[in-house]
Amino acid sequence: MIQQQYTKKLSLIKLGLVAALLLLQQFSYAQNSSVVRIVRNFDDNWSFVQQDAAGAEKVDFDASKWKKLSVPHDWSIEGAYDKANPTARGGGYLPAGIGWYRKSFSLDEAMAKQKISIEFDGIMANSDVYINGFHLGKRPYGYISFNYDLTRHLNFGKGKTNVIAVRADNTVQPASRYYTGAGIYRHVRLVAKDLVHLEDWGVYIATEDATTAKATVKIQTSVVNETSKATVITVETSVIDGDGKVVKTTQTKENVEAGKSFQFKQDIAVTNPKLWNVETPFLYKTLTKVIAAGKVVDDQLNTFGIRAFKFDAATGFWLNGKNFKLKGVCLHHDGGSVGAAVPLSVWKYRFALLKEVGVNAIRTAHNPVAPEFLDLCDQMGFLVMDETFDTWTAAKNNGEKGYNRFWKEWWERDTRDMVLRDRNHPSIVIYSVGNEIHDDLNSPEGFKKYKDQQDLIHQLDPGKPVTMALFRPANSKVYTNGFAETMDIVGQNYRENELVALHNQKPDLKVIGTENTHVIQQYLALRDNPFMAGQFLWTGFDYLGEADWPQITNSQGLFDRIGSWKQQSLQRQSWWAEKPVVHIVRKEDNAGAGDWINNWTPTDFDTYDDAKVAVYSNCDDVELFLNGKSLGSKPKPADDSPRLWDVTFEKGSIKAVGKNKGKEVATEELKTAGQPTKILLTTDKNKMNNSWDDVVFVKATILDANGNICPNADNLIQFSISGAGVIDAIDNGNVISHEMYKADKRHAYRGVCLANIKGNKIGSIEVKASAEGLSSGTIKLEVIK
Repeated sequence: MIQQQYTKKLSLIKLGLVAALLLLQQFSYAQNSSVVRIVRNFDDNWSFVQQDAAGAEKVDFDASKWKKLSVPHDWSIEGAYDKANPTARGGGYLPAGIGWYRKSFSLDEAMAKQKISIEFDGIMANSDVYINGFHLGKRPYGYISFNYDLTRHLNFGKGKTNVIAVRADNTVQPASRYYTGAGIYRHVRLVAKDLVHLEDWGVYIATEDATTAKATVKIQTSVVNETSKATVITVETSVIDGDGKVVKTTQTKENVEAGKSFQFKQDIAVTNPKLWNVETPFLYKTLTKVIAAGKVVDDQLNTFGIRAFKFDAATGFWLNGKNFKLKGVCLHHDGGSVGAAVPLSVWKYRFALLKEVGVNAIRTAHNPVAPEFLDLCDQMGFLVMDETFDTWTAAKNNGEKGYNRFWKEWWERDTRDMVLRDRNHPSIVIYSVGNEIHDDLNSPEGFKKYKDQQDLIHQLDPGKPVTMALFRPANSKVYTNGFAETMDIVGQNYRENELVALHNQKPDLKVIGTENTHVIQQYLALRDNPFMAGQFLWTGFDYLGEADWPQITNSQGLFDRIGSWKQQSLQRQSWWAEKPVVHIVRKEDNAGAGDWINNWTPTDFDTYDDAKVAVYSNCDDVELFLNGKSLGSKPKPADDSPRLWDVTFEKGSIKAVGKNKGKEVATEELKTAGQPTKILLTTDKNKMNNSWDDVVFVKATILDANGNICPNADNLIQFSISGAGVIDAIDNGNVISHEMYKADKRHAYRGVCLANIKGNKIGSIEVKASAEGLSSGTIKLEVIK
């Protein structure tokens, strides 16, 4: 039951009488014993079946033989790859179908006078939700967060139970051009609040005027009175800094009619604020209390950042008075081996790699992401282009039966819900309402579709610009028919020269690259044009789907699925990173054939003698050495292109030394590997929490006798685990591997394999990796709480 036994989980902010509403699984009560908002983690103890089940919404349905699990849960990623699967290239050839979830729960009698709702961060897809047999509603769009009011359909009191049932259906395929996942793949919460309460996503915080001397925090708070009589309501808002100190508090009082809502407007001045930026993403909170009849009846914490930004037609992007480029990547919502149900640790791991490259911005391609994804962007200092849809009404190849079937009916509600949910994030500086939309934009109907979306976002989140990723603008006529002039910022995918030419012809237009490749010409279009606000590379990480069999993963990422560096990430770091960088790559095959790779161990020593070598570096000079002998030094080219050498291959060592003003500042050395002899296990961290969102990544690397990585090794690695944890997934990053992710063994790829480890209780864990003919590796981990 949801009772005061949970009060031991409270954390208090030093605000006198009222305890703060905090994280999932935590509950808050006013110290005068009046119950305020209760938020219960609703992820555990679900029953699941991967099939349609007639009558599964009914209370007395027998689900005793269904699988017991916790959500988030993506059942599609647990399936086998099959070229015949109807998801086809878009869905990565993984299974589609119907899944049912059921959960029983009880509620204390004292809660009968409260408003009870359930919040889903996302269900894929076409979800139907039932409470005690009553159909609450349907949401086609699998990426959207939504909630339902359960109050009128619940049973309260001892011995009485309630059943929530969810049907998720993605049988109609092909439904997407990229992998979607399936099921309740994001978090779920049960919320109890007073009949006088904050509306859903009802606190809006903006900091339009912000300097290091002073900032005005503008807060709009929507409160609804669902009682039967008019009520005098006071909204008290406190701004709290990152140390938990109350900066300032204000109160506003209004009489709110029965059944009506009212928007309270408050301005709070903050002197000498710490500004949010990409280097030091300082965060504040507001604690909002709703007071009626002298009691706190609702409360909520919201995180925000104090910052001021703008896009300028001549000079691009500015944040807090500083002009710089948005160095962005596009990211799909999957996390590789975990599918669409992505633990937060996966994003932390990936975001850290992007930071290392020099990335400072993310485009959510091409749909709303999980709310904790944006929380992490706030915390780690990434600027965000928040995107709504991949299609409007016109279908796209390999996704003909997708959201285009629902856009006309649902775009307004889905857009509204996304913007209301996301608008307080300081990371978000721009919205996009579409990616390469195929609707006719050379028509009044096309103009209206865009304008309606732009106007809605301006209404909900004034001050933030709206764009869309234009597709082949020369064909759609948007640069000549006046469409571009209606956009806050003109966004275009690829064809950078067209965008540059547009601005040169119409210098009052603001422009940004919404999707870009890794080639140097596109990099220079950003570097050499002050008006170009930024670019978003396609993509940050390889992602599931959008690939032709036998490939099951799109391989255009800076990093592969497990976070291994690739040619394009090494080069991009030399262009975007602030620190000195030097990286060596060579053509994989003889005499300039094949891909650029970062090792000095050919697959065939007998046929490899003419090595084409490139060095990516931002250093003034780079000198290359082969087995200690200098092959010469080369200065930095004006266009930042790589420095090239023709090298007659020799076993041993190749080393690059980068110098600035004659001083050595960066080096990289690659060594020829011998025969594989052993497995080395390493990890990103040795301790974890017993939490669904916490994961430790254990990397198995195959080494020779001298400790050199064997990049051509593909041994089958068997993982085993003992103690307080489980193997959640295994991957190697190979885009043509069809091995199962939910397994305990996988072949190495380029000498590496990665296991995701989760805790299941407090205690120690030992992970072992073995392979025939190799010495095994072991590593110890600890689950601390």
